[in-house]
Amino acid sequence: MTPAAGTGPAPGARTAGLGIPVALWVMVAVVTLWSAIGPKDRFTWWLEALPALVVLVLLPALHRRFRFTTLAYILVAAHAMVLLVGAHYTYAEVPLFDWVRDTFGFSRNHYDRVGHLMQGFTPAIVAREVLLRRSPLAGSRWLPFLVVCFCLAFSAFYEMIEWWVAVASGDEAVAFLATQGDVWDTQWDMFLALVGATAALALLSGLHGRQLGRMGFPAR
Repeated sequence: MTPAAGTGPAPGARTAGLGIPVALWVMVAVVTLWSAIGPKDRFTWWLEALPALVVLVLLPALHRRFRFTTLAYILVAAHAMVLLVGAHYTYAEVPLFDWVRDTFGFSRNHYDRVGHLMQGFTPAIVAREVLLRRSPLAGSRWLPFLVVCFCLAFSAFYEMIEWWVAVASGDEAVAFLATQGDVWDTQWDMFLALVGATAALALLSGLHGRQLGRMGFPAR
């Protein structure tokens, strides 16, 4: 019998499949070490890298109590590495995206846009998994809508954090904000989080459901 939503996975599932989470944790740890060596701006590094550092602690700590799907782990690790690259160079000065800007005549370095797209894409799958497994929303038509609402709320809260940091630190927060002179930067950030969340649900819900089924949860 498969467990109902809100219960734990099938017996033995807690210890199964440790290889991928451990490998991802090691990858994020290596990128963290690289990112921390000689960053462009140490103050900005701490601001940008902090969420990835939290992930480094939470990935192993939560595994025994709540093992996520492989898909969720991969997305969280990828998101953490996006943050760490941006922390090392600052989001406005990532070299590859400087080249893209110069080659295609863009007005700005768009790495920040990638970060905010991921800010919707990854939390959408993580929130979907938590809600499917720990709430009465499993199978509800409201689930996708509420997942997108969560991602937008998360994005808006992050924009408020940027605002608070800017008020508290003044000019030191310029690299953290990465607006690059765009007066609509905040709106773009939240819009891209919306696009990322919607795309994640549209593209990955089927795969996510199959992975949940293999873990002992009814596929959605």
